[in-house]
Amino acid sequence: MAATPTREDKFSFGLWTIGYNGTDPFGGPTRPPLDVVEGVEKLSELGAYGLTFHDDDLFAFGSTDAERQKQIDRLKQALADTGIIIPMVTTNLFSAPVFKDGGFTSNDRQVRRFAIRKVLRQLELGVELGAKTFVMWGGREGAEYDSSKNIQAALSRYKEAVDFLSEHVLSQGWDIRFAIEPKPNEPRGDILLPTVGHALAFIDSLEHPELVGVNPEVGHETMAGLNFAAGIAQALYHGKLFHIDLNGQRSIKYDQDLAFGHGDLHNAFALVDLLENGGPNGGPSYDGPRHFDYKPSRTEDFTGVWDSAAANMRTYLLLKERAAAFRADPEVQEALAAAKVFELEQPTLNDGETVASITADRSAYEDFDTDAYFGGKGFGFVRLQQLATEHLLGAR
Repeated sequence: MAATPTREDKFSFGLWTIGYNGTDPFGGPTRPPLDVVEGVEKLSELGAYGLTFHDDDLFAFGSTDAERQKQIDRLKQALADTGIIIPMVTTNLFSAPVFKDGGFTSNDRQVRRFAIRKVLRQLELGVELGAKTFVMWGGREGAEYDSSKNIQAALSRYKEAVDFLSEHVLSQGWDIRFAIEPKPNEPRGDILLPTVGHALAFIDSLEHPELVGVNPEVGHETMAGLNFAAGIAQALYHGKLFHIDLNGQRSIKYDQDLAFGHGDLHNAFALVDLLENGGPNGGPSYDGPRHFDYKPSRTEDFTGVWDSAAANMRTYLLLKERAAAFRADPEVQEALAAAKVFELEQPTLNDGETVASITADRSAYEDFDTDAYFGGKGFGFVRLQQLATEHLLGAR
């Protein structure tokens, strides 16, 4: 398997990622702005297939209609020249001062109305450019002080906005869906819908839940101390993995946005295996864009920016190769069976099982030897993980 990316790999990058200028809370830019046309051309050279963007990535907040259209036209020409596509768009409801208390859930009603109008414009542009997913990251939808935000009312306003936008998509007959991106904190002290589980529960309350899924990010779930691969498995289980953000994160810190795999490499290996192959015995996998939402380190010049973009794709392909070798190894298959991994797919109850029949089955309780598990009947999980580690390191 080649580690050189092609369009068929469906690798995409946010314009805000490759265009990150190095600014952080403690220092200003270390790189000049990146022009969108140069960004599209370089991604095409590297083998990516898609570019994504917030509205304010492409044209500055407050741009006139003429300034906005000029940048749109330049992007369209670059897309036509390279064959790069726009699989996803999103709206910036977090940078401008007007959104300091959120967009959809600001205490200020006029801000909420402005946020919906801003999203409608970007949604229409996304459809025009062929985007199939509209991501919603509510970075300012939250609070620092418990007394400052009526959380139940905020969730009602969030639902109101998503329901309104969903109705509009349906009325227009557009082929686009929404994906909520969870994050526990930063920039707000506590962000609404902080994890995949919170987002899935919220989606169940919507008028058109079929139009809304999730866009989990490696770093965001890791910041909450959660297992990202497990979260993705749950999103797949519910049929709600509409998009995914890949990057690297080293434990519970600020949002690091490292290159993919430059954090928990074991979990990245498990993630790629899941995305490409489903569970150990098959099952739902993912066929959407492999989207990289990372930030080139502020230590890098532009050569380092493109080196880091290439690193994301190469690491993914190397992990895909290692996952295939892991699955093809007979010793791994034997270890999976010994660990009863496949047995978990077998229903616990027999067809037509009743309380009476399971109560009458003495092997289920009276004759079941629980003592056999003391000092015996190990599952061999450590051996299985060691095999995964050896495949990850290329030792097998």
